Amino acid sequence: MFHVLVVEDDTNARKLMKAVLERAEYSVLTACNGEEALARMDTHHVDVIVLDIMMPGMDGYALTSELRAAGNAIPILMVTAKQLPADKKRGFLAGTDDYMTKPVDTEEMLLRIKALLRRSRIVSERKLVIGELELDYDALTVSRGEERQTLPQKEFYLLYKLLSYPDKIFTRIQLMDEIWGMESESGDTTVNVHINRLRRRFERYPEFELVSVRGLGYKAVKKA
Repeated sequence: MFHVLVVEDDTNARKLMKAVLERAEYSVLTACNGEEALARMDTHHVDVIVLDIMMPGMDGYALTSELRAAGNAIPILMVTAKQLPADKKRGFLAGTDDYMTKPVDTEEMLLRIKALLRRSRIVSERKLVIGELELDYDALTVSRGEERQTLPQKEFYLLYKLLSYPDKIFTRIQLMDEIWGMESESGDTTVNVHINRLRRRFERYPEFELVSVRGLGYKAVKKA
């Protein structure tokens, strides 16, 4: 499932976009301005941003510029009532990938999001390659040379998540929310159990190491 962050200060528009996206089987986070969006991104993985321009505090232009200045290439779709060519030009100069004007055609919005994900190769590849190691998201497999393992779903998602963001520390709560879901009745010790299983399973593999960060959580360190 792919994660969309909707940044929109109008409550009704935000609720509509969230409902449309969830019906299309996206996981949706929301924020009402740029500052709140950055806070969401600090604690959640996001695949694409649907972004209003005119918002209190940090507006869409400022948020886009800040993300690009930091080297963040996440796909951004600006959705705004501003229709002048100069407004669109300013959006693209700030670093947006696509631009829609309000009122929003929701079917077109879904098509544009799908195109952005495809262009960013998130949809088409869904694979990680680290040295001789290949993780296939759709098959839940980890391959190295002639050796191929099919992992239990949660183990694979946990490993894929950590290796997708090498050296980034994830708390146990973050990992629980994203992989097991906020409604899960499992405790955060579940993450510890799965990490230990992964360590035993891949202890002979030189490409990576799963590292405990005391008091914080876990990170993956690539060695290949």
